[in-house]
Amino acid sequence: MGKTARFRDGRSLPADDFKGRTPVILLTRLNGPEFALNPDLIERADQTPDTVITLVDGTKYIIAESLSEFLGLVRRYRAELIADAEILVSSGTHRLPSTGSAESDQARVVRLHRQER
Repeated sequence: MGKTARFRDGRSLPADDFKGRTPVILLTRLNGPEFALNPDLIERADQTPDTVITLVDGTKYIIAESLSEFLGLVRRYRAELIADAEILVSSGTHRLPSTGSAESDQARVVRLHRQER
């Protein structure tokens, strides 16, 4: 039997269901080295002519990938995230949270504040 991913409630899924998936995308700095970036922190991407990624805290990265290549990586990351969520929900290893009322959903929203520049 193969390895399994165990959850806090004792249930498990085959680890191969999540094999090779990471919570980051790999990018290449313009000067060569590769680095990992969490796509959830991206505020915007510009092509000026180099591709410049701006994070929600104002940090900027200049990357070797074109804007269209970068957008493809982000789309693929988000598609895999949705697919993983569907696997968890449909396999019965994870239940969707009960939302209760719209007011309680709003209470869980965490606002990000921009860093002054």
